[in-house]
Amino acid sequence: MNLNQVVELLNSKVITNNYNPDKNIQKGIASDLMSDVLTIDVADSLLMTGLSNLQTIRTAQMAEIGVIVIARNKIVAKEMIELAEENHIILLECRYSLFKSAGILYGNGLESVY
Repeated sequence: MNLNQVVELLNSKVITNNYNPDKNIQKGIASDLMSDVLTIDVADSLLMTGLSNLQTIRTAQMAEIGVIVIARNKIVAKEMIELAEENHIILLECRYSLFKSAGILYGNGLESVY
C-alpha cells in the first residue's frame, strides 16, 4: 500500500511538507504506549497513535518509523511538525479512533508488525 492510499482510506490530513504519496507502506502498528513500540522491530512501518506530543516523534526517530498517523482528531503542535520534518518523518492527522484507523488499514491489506 502506498502513502496516498493511506491518506485516502483514513480521510486524513497531511501535516508535514515532506509528503511522498508513492512511499510504500508494508506494515503498521497501533499503540499509545511508546515503550511498547521501542521493544519491537518496527523500522519502516507506519505508527498509529492518539499521542500528540514530542515523545511520539522521538520514539519514531529511535525506532526508524517513517510515518505517524495521529488519530482521535488530535491536533499536531508546531513543535511536533518541526521535529518530524527534521527527522524526515511524515505526519498525518486523522479524525477516526485508533481502533477504526487500524481496522481500515488492516482490512485493506496493511500487515501488522507482529
